[in-house]
Amino acid sequence: MDENNILGVVLAGGKSSRFGQDKSDVKLDGRSLLEHTLNKIKPKLKKILIVSNNQTLKDYTVIKDCIDGHLGPLVGVLSAMKWIKKNNYSFNWIATFPCDTPFFDTSIVDEYKSKINLNESLLYFVKSNEKRHNIFGLWSIKLIDTLEKDLVDNNYRKVEKWADKIGVKI
Repeated sequence: MDENNILGVVLAGGKSSRFGQDKSDVKLDGRSLLEHTLNKIKPKLKKILIVSNNQTLKDYTVIKDCIDGHLGPLVGVLSAMKWIKKNNYSFNWIATFPCDTPFFDTSIVDEYKSKINLNESLLYFVKSNEKRHNIFGLWSIKLIDTLEKDLVDNNYRKVEKWADKIGVKI
């Protein structure tokens, strides 16, 4: 399996309305939550993309949501997939990480890499303590057309409902 096959994607495009400020900018031990997440995945993935409507970060590619309106993380996932297609990159998978959860175990990236070869699903999520974490995911680029149609035509917004609809492995 070629490790270049996976694009790391940090989803940082939310409004943080319940939090009261942009979560990705919140400092923890002198660094932003976004920086903590990036520092954890940088050694594991060759290329990282940030999807954010209000961030700029030196040394990283940052893109905005491809659909306006803060419509949730599914739009961030679609934005990353469209960016891959537009730029003719050869990534077949994206690994998504929330910008505001810096205490995850980086071994999930190794687990993602092992799942690609199994060819059991086009979508994988992480589960810990009996809870499924829908933003920590491995998404096949083959989902792009279905995802766009469901976002635009069928108004899907909840990652959990969409993943259950198309089928997800844990």
